[in-house]
Amino acid sequence: MPNVTRGDRMAGLVSYLVGGGRHNEHTEPHLVAGDHALMAWYDDAELSGENAKAIARHLDRPRTAMGVDVNGGHVWHASLSLRAEEGIRTDQEWAAIAQDFVSAMGFDDNDGTKAPCRWVAIRHGLSQAGNDHVHIAVNLVREDGTKASTHLDYQRAQNAARALEVKYGLEQLESTRGERATRGYSPAEQARVEERSALIAQRKYEQHAARIGGEQPEWHRLDPKERQARITAEVRLNAPRNDLARRVRAAAGASENEAEFVRRLRRSGVLVRPRFAEGTTDVITGYSVASRPTNGERPIWYGGGQMGRDLTLPRLREGWADTAAGATEAAAEWQAAKRGRRPAAPGREMREPDPELWQRHTEEVAQLREQLRSVPLDDRDTWSTVARQTAGAFAAWSNAVEETPGDLAEASDALAKSAQTYRRPVKPQRAGRVAMSGATMLLASVARGGQGTAAQLALLRQLMNLSQAVYDAAKAAGEARQAANVATAVRERVMNVRRQLEATPAAASTSTTTATAPKVDRSAIVDASVQEALDKMQRAEENRSKTTGSPVPAQVDPARPRTTTKPGADRGPER
Repeated sequence: MPNVTRGDRMAGLVSYLVGGGRHNEHTEPHLVAGDHALMAWYDDAELSGENAKAIARHLDRPRTAMGVDVNGGHVWHASLSLRAEEGIRTDQEWAAIAQDFVSAMGFDDNDGTKAPCRWVAIRHGLSQAGNDHVHIAVNLVREDGTKASTHLDYQRAQNAARALEVKYGLEQLESTRGERATRGYSPAEQARVEERSALIAQRKYEQHAARIGGEQPEWHRLDPKERQARITAEVRLNAPRNDLARRVRAAAGASENEAEFVRRLRRSGVLVRPRFAEGTTDVITGYSVASRPTNGERPIWYGGGQMGRDLTLPRLREGWADTAAGATEAAAEWQAAKRGRRPAAPGREMREPDPELWQRHTEEVAQLREQLRSVPLDDRDTWSTVARQTAGAFAAWSNAVEETPGDLAEASDALAKSAQTYRRPVKPQRAGRVAMSGATMLLASVARGGQGTAAQLALLRQLMNLSQAVYDAAKAAGEARQAANVATAVRERVMNVRRQLEATPAAASTSTTTATAPKVDRSAIVDASVQEALDKMQRAEENRSKTTGSPVPAQVDPARPRTTTKPGADRGPER
């Protein structure tokens, strides 16, 4: 996926790309593509700071010579990245990818109709996460002084990336086809998450080393790659936003109505703040939550939509009955939460569940799985709802028994990704809502008692079956990466929990396995915008094959000073 930014300091950008990076992660910076003059001068030699300044001056020449200003900055920067699992590409492959990307964006001669922009593609090793990538810097002022169009450049960059995935056989972005995506992190939030994850990873490693005994290397003596891998594994699980999302998802899944949802949220220990419609105090349009701050810190609030597209209040309300009495009760609970008062009318969340409910709700979840067999695998609305409800059940279990996010939390996060659809379901699926609500309610109370591990194990098997159904739907939709995430959550994470339950004396001795179908090939689905980008790449490649580039830079004439002519004695209209 391309990451596009704008600025006005070409020298600063190129110097950063050639330099050591924020964490000294840049290695052997060199050019892989650019205009013919730059490639003739530098080819693939390792670049220095002086080289960076010279490259920036060459790229900036049309703007400085013509004196052209571009609103928003004349420096256009994009980074194209592959996942670590996709391996490492050669310089020649990245050069072809960069050239096609620039052509698809219209920064070249645009099929011979315009003067080209000056640009360069720089490669400087893998990212901290092990992703192979390339940076492209473009001067938006063309060599004749005209400006390159940046209209809808973010969308055009996405279309160009989808076309590159098709042309070069890269892993295709599934969120576009599946109409879903998860929220990203700001740099400040990412920094806080990494700092927290490093401490948790160290603590887990030291506990593991003490448990297995023997001579184990100390944390700071671990191989840097292994240490970073352990930290990276904790980043997603321990992000405050993700932790809050699991609590919200668990509370929503266990609640029969909106009022109970608010009470369960508050009972889980999070701060809750409603958002009222303008001019009202009883019409709630949204909400935000925060972890309780420590050491005098201020709480950091996250809206439902910031945590997940499926956690906005309108989407949550689709699973509850819409009645006037229910709205009044919910408004009272929201008001109590805002003012920090006790719940207006405590409900079933305060009572211990009847142990006999375990068998009943387990049977209901099994019946739900049977009902879902008749649902088409391409019914995205229904399967996104099932994924959200199953994720809520695992989240409730995780909140009840895991001191720090573990296998159950990771299973919940993996399933929740299938629920992050761009649009609200056209026909919300209410079938099975009662069954999943009851199961989630029971799992939320595991730490307070129940019918023992045998009952938990029976319910876990049914939840695994639902997870398998979500996997089948993702695979049928061609979302191989998401299907693999769900398969990992079921086969590895949930199976870890299952083995722990089976190891207890009270657990049932029988066991079942969740089969996962092999990964299958899928053909690319190319829409009109992606096809247009592919056609543009093809035309540009054909045009390049007909011409020979020159190592001599194109002549850029300085802008001529403008002069004005005023009427005088010897000029002007005839009298």
